[in-house]
Amino acid sequence: MTNSIESTNKTNDKKSIPLSNYLPNVGQVAYGCMGLGGGWNDNPVTSADVAQTRSVIDTSLESGINLFDHADIYTFSKAEQAFGQALQQAPELREQMFIQSKCGIRFEGEGNVGRYDFSADWVSQSVDSILNRLNTEKLDVLLLHRPDPLMELDELARTLEHLKAQGKVDFFGVSNMNSHQIQYLQSALGQPIVANQVEMSLAKLDWLNDGVMINSQGHHQSDFAAGTLEHCQINNIQLQAWGCLAQGRFAEQGLYSEHEHVKKTAHYVAQLANQYGVESEAIVLAFLLRHPARIQPVIGTTNLDRVKASAVATQINLSREEWYNLYVYSRGQALP
Repeated sequence: MTNSIESTNKTNDKKSIPLSNYLPNVGQVAYGCMGLGGGWNDNPVTSADVAQTRSVIDTSLESGINLFDHADIYTFSKAEQAFGQALQQAPELREQMFIQSKCGIRFEGEGNVGRYDFSADWVSQSVDSILNRLNTEKLDVLLLHRPDPLMELDELARTLEHLKAQGKVDFFGVSNMNSHQIQYLQSALGQPIVANQVEMSLAKLDWLNDGVMINSQGHHQSDFAAGTLEHCQINNIQLQAWGCLAQGRFAEQGLYSEHEHVKKTAHYVAQLANQYGVESEAIVLAFLLRHPARIQPVIGTTNLDRVKASAVATQINLSREEWYNLYVYSRGQALP
């Protein structure tokens, strides 16, 4: 049996991700818009920024990537502004995509520290501002960006229900939350939490290590709370992976890393890329896609060739041995 994209197409065509239960035909890979809008500065959005955004949209859609992930804070709101201006120039694109954004993070200013805010007023005004910047009447998905310790559960639930009733948001999810926080929020909501976006990659492995290290010497609580992966699988919650390409750690630069486990992993990624006839990005993402949780990677590159290379990952089905080789090489130590 040969390892080739063609030989695995039928297998992957049968896959569907949990989010497709709510957003029919949503792609397995999403595009994260944090790099759009011209940078984290006070410079206004330029025509070049809008042109870049349009190119990213077109390339993504042509590659089968149709979910665009925003947050109200990305490049100080300029990512949404640039995206909205691109949609204003070509409104027909809105019907070809799903738009997701996040709120709940507030920057420091006016004598206050950076903080989180799930209050009714802040969430409501945040959504209105997001819709205005994006030049759209509704969000397909709204994520609560990071847990707010001062969250008033019933107040937040009423706010989210009101946003849905107003037609401003279709579905709700969370970001950077554990299973207990998700359960607590779900207990007051009359609709399902559809997504949880957390950091997951071939480099950030605590989402796997927490499970395999159970009942082993040296096991300790990881940054990825125990049970979160399984809770999302049981409840059909889409796991979305930010940081999924690990900042290119296992691309060409990794071949010359001073860290032996990174170098070994990068060489193996290159070997698999050559074997499957793809770029390294596709192999790194295929590692996530191979997991039964049906993870949705959220890529963030503004390099159009890398967008295309990343999209090809959906056509690759790594063998168990290839997947475990990647995992253990990147771990830097044998499994218990």
